[in-house]
Amino acid sequence: ANMEAVTGPTAQQQRVLLVAGAAGVLVAFASGAPWRASRFPVRGTLSRPPNSWTATRPSEQEPSGLKISAGLQPTGWVREPGQVASSGNWPLTNVISNQRGLAPGTRLDSRHLAVVINSADPLSEAIGRYYVRARQIAPEQVIRVRFVPGRSSLSVAEFRRIRRQVERQTPERVQAYALAWASPWRVGCQSITSAFSFGYRAEVCSGSCGTASISPYFARGDVKRPWDELRLRPSMLLAATTAAAGRSLIDRGVAADGTRPPGTVYLLSTSDSLRNVRSDHFGAVAFALGRRLRVRVLWSDVLIGAPDVIAYFTGLTNVPSIESNHYRPGAVADQLTSSSGMLTGPSGRSLDGGNGQMSALRWLEAGVTGSYGTVVEPCNSPAKFPDPGLLLTYYRRGDTLIESYWRSVAMPDQGVFIGEPLARPWGRR
Repeated sequence: ANMEAVTGPTAQQQRVLLVAGAAGVLVAFASGAPWRASRFPVRGTLSRPPNSWTATRPSEQEPSGLKISAGLQPTGWVREPGQVASSGNWPLTNVISNQRGLAPGTRLDSRHLAVVINSADPLSEAIGRYYVRARQIAPEQVIRVRFVPGRSSLSVAEFRRIRRQVERQTPERVQAYALAWASPWRVGCQSITSAFSFGYRAEVCSGSCGTASISPYFARGDVKRPWDELRLRPSMLLAATTAAAGRSLIDRGVAADGTRPPGTVYLLSTSDSLRNVRSDHFGAVAFALGRRLRVRVLWSDVLIGAPDVIAYFTGLTNVPSIESNHYRPGAVADQLTSSSGMLTGPSGRSLDGGNGQMSALRWLEAGVTGSYGTVVEPCNSPAKFPDPGLLLTYYRRGDTLIESYWRSVAMPDQGVFIGEPLARPWGRR
């Protein structure tokens, strides 16, 4: 692939993995700590034509009612044949995305998910019971724990007690967890989803801006059973602050299954230079996915009135007007910022969550089915946030929401995954 080496502090931390799809199509990536320059040649170039609306497929019409904020040009990316573009410093977005999905017998489904309910919290009970019925979860895969609800974090000792109980009661066939609450969302300096999946890691608190351990599940499209193959059970919060919101989230996830939704992926390059670091590779994502998904890369801080969102990625502290858009069942969205994983505030709601930034829970309340945010200051390392190219590649090939999101984050210790885990828009019903 004419790939330059990625350098890191130790040979043990460096590896190059090639994950081939059933059709022999390649996802190539290199991982190490810290991440440095790596080049992945792709055909075509990425250019920004001034004062025009040109996107991956210029012949297509923009959806009606879509507006761009004043003062920012509604500009997209175009490909110029015969020239070469590089993915630059973040080597994960050169994803050639026509992988075939997994065979039906290998897919994760309700047989492989355990639901963890806080029996001391009526809201957790209501959301958990509704989910068990909606997804037909077997009784032995429903695990009840007990702790005082309404707190943003658990102590390390309390968490370890709860996790030991969950592990004892988890059937061996279970590959992933759905946690039926919005809070707590943190254990020490670690997100509660990564703590359930990896165990508590004290080293996460040693320096929140430093590099962290690479998830063994990262970009592993070949892993069909994460517990059986990696001894890892990815976790996701069924996050909602009201029973109605929880039911709505679950209903969207179930409704998404097998719909192959028409719609658009929106990748917004914003005016916030600190939080816009993923945008350097949005053009490569659009090129790689453009034959399978309708992708728009826009230079704007806001998306208003989009009628067909299947994915929305941006970088801002607070994302305006998200409730003005229509999100297809199964849609995913997140923003790169420091505190969106602080899902709830002192009120127990999302509006005062985020420590002055927008809580990721606001995405779900606007109609999205899955999102992500960090619970402590991560600095603006792309490795600690979802890679849109990887996420959408796995999602589009027919993987579940929880598989796709988890595979897209290299260093997820500080990030919390939220949504309906089994949503599978491009799978079979």
